[in-house]
Amino acid sequence: MKALTQSSGRAEPIAHSSDGSLLQLARRYADAHINPEGVAPTLIDGIVILRETAASALQYAINKPLVAVVLQGEKRVTMGNRSFDFGAGQSLLISTDVPTVSQITKASLAAPYYSLVVELDAAIIAELVGEIGALPYVMDQPVRVDPTEAEVAEAALRLLKLLERPAALAVLGRQLVRELHFWLLSGQHGSAIRALGVTDSHTQRIARAISVIREQYAKPVRMETLANAAGMSLSGFHTHFRNITTLTPLQFQKQLRLLEARRCMLVEGTSITRAAHHVGYESVPQFTREYARMFGQPPARDIRQARMQTSASVLISTKS
Repeated sequence: MKALTQSSGRAEPIAHSSDGSLLQLARRYADAHINPEGVAPTLIDGIVILRETAASALQYAINKPLVAVVLQGEKRVTMGNRSFDFGAGQSLLISTDVPTVSQITKASLAAPYYSLVVELDAAIIAELVGEIGALPYVMDQPVRVDPTEAEVAEAALRLLKLLERPAALAVLGRQLVRELHFWLLSGQHGSAIRALGVTDSHTQRIARAISVIREQYAKPVRMETLANAAGMSLSGFHTHFRNITTLTPLQFQKQLRLLEARRCMLVEGTSITRAAHHVGYESVPQFTREYARMFGQPPARDIRQARMQTSASVLISTKS
C-alpha cells in the first residue's frame, strides 16, 4: 500500500530574544556536546538535542512518548502506512510507544538538522491534569505534526538558556520542564497528551502492558498476563492495543526483539547468532528471515552498511 503523506505546512522558526534564538542556543549547545550518534545529551532528564549534517539512512525505533521541536532542516517519520513530512517551525508528537521509521531528509554542513526532543513525563502530566481539571478526551492518532506554538518555543528557549547556567538549572529546571509540559498540554497536541495523565485511561492501561513486554521481550509472554497488566479482558486488550500502537502484542514484541538485536550487533559488535539468541530466537535462519523482512536486507549486509554510514557521518561531523 502506498504511504499516505501528511504535512501541516511549513512555519517559520520562532522564539527570538536579545540573547539569541532557540535555534542559535540549540546549535551552540549541540555543536559543543554532540556524540557520534548525532545526539547532544543535556543535564535535564529526558531532553536531548539532535544534529545531523547530512540526509540520513532509515532509522528504526519504538519510541516512548515524546515531542520533537524541529529548529532547522526537515525529517520524515512513517508509522504503518502513514508518513509525516515536517521541518523548522513544526513539532512532532509521539503520544504512545509505537514503532516508527524515520529519516532526516534535509540537512547539510552549512545548515544542519537540529531538533529539541522532550520525553513526555507522565507524572508531570498527571499533576497538571489534576490541577487543570477534567477535560474531554478525544482519541487521537499516536503520531501527529503541528506548527510549534509560541508558548512552547518560548518555554523551550528559557530552558535552553539554563544549560549555560548549571546553578540556576538545578533550582529552576524542573519548574521550566513543568511549564513546557503545561503549554504542550494546553495546545494542539493536548488531547493526545492528556491521556498519558488520566488515571486508568486506555493509553495508561496499554502502557502498563507495554512495560511488561519491554521487560520480558526475550521471553514468551502470555496474552493473559498482558491483559491482566492492562486490567482488560482479552478481547478488549487486543482491540485497544492495536488501536493505540497499530500492532498486535506479538508484532510489537517481535519488532522490539529485532530492534534490540540490531542495536547489539551495531553498537556492541555482537555476532548474528549471539544476537538472535540474546533476544529470544531459537532459530537463527528464522531470525535472519524476519530481520530482512523488517530492515530490508539480511543482518550482515544491514550492519555493514549502517557502520559505513556511521563512519561517514562521524567524518562529516569532525569537519563541521
